[in-house]
Amino acid sequence: MQGQGYAWTPGIHSSEQVEAWRRVTKAVHEAGGRIVCQLWHVGRISHPGLQPDNMLPVAPSATIPQGKAFIENERGEGALVPFVRPRALTLEDMPYIVAQYERAAKNAQSVDFDGIEIHAANGYLLDQFIESSTNGRSDTYGGSVENRTRLLLEVAEALSRIWGPDRIGVRISPLGKMNEISDDDPEATFGYLVERLAEFGFAYLHLVNPGIAQMQKGAPPDQRSLAFVKLILKRFKGALIAAGGFDVKTAAQWIREGRADLIAFGRKFIANPDLPERLRAGAPLNADDPTTYYGGGEKGYTDYPCLAQDRGEQPGACVDQSLR
Repeated sequence: MQGQGYAWTPGIHSSEQVEAWRRVTKAVHEAGGRIVCQLWHVGRISHPGLQPDNMLPVAPSATIPQGKAFIENERGEGALVPFVRPRALTLEDMPYIVAQYERAAKNAQSVDFDGIEIHAANGYLLDQFIESSTNGRSDTYGGSVENRTRLLLEVAEALSRIWGPDRIGVRISPLGKMNEISDDDPEATFGYLVERLAEFGFAYLHLVNPGIAQMQKGAPPDQRSLAFVKLILKRFKGALIAAGGFDVKTAAQWIREGRADLIAFGRKFIANPDLPERLRAGAPLNADDPTTYYGGGEKGYTDYPCLAQDRGEQPGACVDQSLR
């Protein structure tokens, strides 16, 4: 499967992976939760060592990203290696890309996920098509904003037929810089894209906070970032989830001021398996260890304590033992 970009990341394409997810969704539902499967194709942010038969990663155009890929080396260890020049997708490849998403969506449905999210953000494949810095094509998938957004909209249409739009969300990252992504006119590009996505009646739009760079430094978002949020709210009338750079105070502020309907947390959840309970209680958060984000065993993965352990009310790890 072409979509993998990092060693040891979970997939949902093999039978073994699918059956493993069944245990996860069952545990979530038994705990009263809901779980959505995010479908992610990284495009050029990969390496032959992560691809079937050591094939080249694929992309809209054959441009090499800066930085390094995280792979498993011959000793079974995590290693950083330079990115390679990807293979530019042909028109004949496009149906296969859509089919990969369809397969993953059907697999997610078969093991009782409650919905799916199309990851079209952060400089990965769909975002590489959307934004001008990584799309140098001159065919029906490049050039105009209508062409650059075509692949995402084709994926969205295909998955709507499988799940129904009310069980689908889409993640986008306007003004984002991750993986060397940028656009000549992001307001026009994402304004058009959000209008088109709104036509589907999706459950939600998941927005990477345009002001994340400022907020991660403790500063308020700049005026352009706030204007971008208003632009999106004007064009998308469904639920808006914002993520990136939030703490409890700024999350509450964004909800109160109508900038978003929900706030998502990512890194804080890694170190705090009971994050909602901690936020409700005003309890201190566990500090995360970035050196354990990728790969390895249970250290930095399933060994962070929950509040009950901190209070001495619950022995053992704060994780469902059936999932070990």
